[in-house]
Amino acid sequence: MRCPFCRHPDSRVIDSREMDDGQAIRRRRSCPQCSRRFSTVEAAVLMVVKRSGVTEPFQRSKVITGVRRACQGRPVGDDDLAQLAQQVEETIRAWGMAEVASQQVGLAILDPLRELDEVAYLRFASVYRSYTSAEDFAAEIADMRRRAKGGDAGPGDDTEPADGTGPGTARGRPETGRPRARGVPVS
Repeated sequence: MRCPFCRHPDSRVIDSREMDDGQAIRRRRSCPQCSRRFSTVEAAVLMVVKRSGVTEPFQRSKVITGVRRACQGRPVGDDDLAQLAQQVEETIRAWGMAEVASQQVGLAILDPLRELDEVAYLRFASVYRSYTSAEDFAAEIADMRRRAKGGDAGPGDDTEPADGTGPGTARGRPETGRPRARGVPVS
């Protein structure tokens, strides 16, 4: 690693520690040329593939912005949104993929959002599941009531397979491993 002070092309690692629950590594370094110390943070970049095919780094701020719109007028604070965005990122990283489709990010938001606020969940789900009629909303509300009573989640279940195999291995949509939503084209 190049020294940011004297631009010497090499440095020595003095200390390494995990950050953000193992999502990043902080390294304390020393330059052999000028003897100054500096810190670096290393993290694997999670990439999101948009519908247009453009790839960009995952940004928690975009998750927060999208969910904030669904939470408009609801009793959901900024801390709640930040925590939700962190949960979403951790879920996606747990899938073990370097690139995920933007649609998968939207679907990964659904479970934590359902726990946070049901009305915001319905608003958000209506976009990412492409609800086309009142029957779609009624079916989702019935599913939410079944969940509240402790029953089977039914066709709207967003959880990963019980065997831990992650996206792309369960029945339903092959790219996410989740049930196919009505009106959503298969990619």
